Amino acid sequence: MTTAEKSKELKIRLAKMGDAGRLAELSGQLGYPATAAEVRKRLRGIRPAAQHAVLVAETKDAGVVGWIHVSRQPLLEVEIRAEVNGLVVAEGQRSLGAGARLLAAAEDWARNHGCQGMSVRSNVIRNRAHQFYERNGYEHYKTQKSFRKPL
Repeated sequence: MTTAEKSKELKIRLAKMGDAGRLAELSGQLGYPATAAEVRKRLRGIRPAAQHAVLVAETKDAGVVGWIHVSRQPLLEVEIRAEVNGLVVAEGQRSLGAGARLLAAAEDWARNHGCQGMSVRSNVIRNRAHQFYERNGYEHYKTQKSFRKPL
């Protein structure tokens, strides 16, 4: 089967609670290990639906092969935008179109929710991801440091 044929058989849909185990597994591939129970709890907490969407890419043969979390970001300093909070495609399924289809679906969701633009943050070590975003029309516009504090 060609890449184009595989892309056509790919279905993009909203994530369901029943996907939690696979979403957790893929989250681990992204570098953020999680259990199915943790993912279910997080999915319940990502509300309201007008502010967030978790979409999955699914094939008939392989099941869920990727996910994207997009959220609406109403900010004071700039027009409302959406942000990709996470995107992962399963090892062995990459470069077959699932990531681009997920990203396009997230962009459609953002447009439909009044967003004027889309942003994504990507770790400096993820060169392949950077190339993916650039191929999909994203421009590298800033480098910054991230800080974290446990509460």
